[in-house]
Amino acid sequence: MHNHPSGDPTPSRADVEMTRQVAEALKTLGIAVHDHVVIGRDEWRSFRALGLL
Repeated sequence: MHNHPSGDPTPSRADVEMTRQVAEALKTLGIAVHDHVVIGRDEWRSFRALGLL
């Protein structure tokens, strides 16, 4: 989970790529990433709900 100080919780390309890399690295250790949540001003976004994970 992390926040976007801009207030827009839309995942950036860098967010998506970093999450993919972390999930792949953890997969080799047998650890599953269940979600990545981005917090904005009044909203939040779930990578799982957006189909990004």
